Amino acid sequence: MTDQTKGLLLTFLGVMCIVPEALFVRVIDAPMLTLAFWKVTLVGLAIGTGLLLAQGAAPFRALRRAGWASAIYVGGVACAGVGFVLAVRLTSVANVVFILASLPVFAAIYSRVFLGEPITRRMFFTIAAVLAGLAVIAFGSGETENASRAGDLLALAISAIFAGALTAARHARAVSMVPAVALAYLLAGLALLPVAQPLQMPVEELPQMLLYAIFMAASAGLIALGPRYISSAEVGLLVLLESVLAPLLVWAVLGEDPGVYALIGGGIVVGALFLSNLIALSRRRRVVPPLPHH
Repeated sequence: MTDQTKGLLLTFLGVMCIVPEALFVRVIDAPMLTLAFWKVTLVGLAIGTGLLLAQGAAPFRALRRAGWASAIYVGGVACAGVGFVLAVRLTSVANVVFILASLPVFAAIYSRVFLGEPITRRMFFTIAAVLAGLAVIAFGSGETENASRAGDLLALAISAIFAGALTAARHARAVSMVPAVALAYLLAGLALLPVAQPLQMPVEELPQMLLYAIFMAASAGLIALGPRYISSAEVGLLVLLESVLAPLLVWAVLGEDPGVYALIGGGIVVGALFLSNLIALSRRRRVVPPLPHH
């Protein structure tokens, strides 16, 4: 198996594991903060234990080398891990995943401001199209059942915060941030403990809760490994699958109609990012020199 195939397969499997997350949040019958607490605590324990068993404490010690970048990443992942659960409970699944798809836009802006990377003409047009799509989604929130502008704003805040975390991780790319995910989730669990009322999780919901945690831990590990073998444009294209499949899964299982505004706005957002990543990928392939023939 080539590195390219390995990277595509790992990332694809990671994305497929994250597709059912919104469905889990919808079907597990527990208070919002209780569900968020168990999600971050179980996933944090799973990733942390897996790393300790496989590599010992070395990956956690390495985080200190990244300094402030690892601290920003931990804070961003903690907020995003809890925030996703809250956003899905507050607005429609389609709105959440389409708004979260705007993450590369924030990442491009942060990379320009903090890392001095230019915003290309391609990215400028992508940002304009994504903002137009988000405006359509926001306009439709007042018209669509299950949608709310408060939930939409929370999803937008998560997108901005998580993009900041990823920008910090790029700044410290020599250090693996997988242990930071475990740390972030466990710290988020500790922060939620006084308000989450963990014992309010019904016993009959525990099997689904465990399955949810397994999917999320697998996704975190696979998506962290994939980009080692493939470009960020290829990762970006695969991650867009979640934006398309997650609302379709919830629609199919629970009958939650995304609404025409979410479909139009989401189509603009996903379409713009798909086209942008496709152009980036084709340009990258043109500049890669062909291998010499023997």
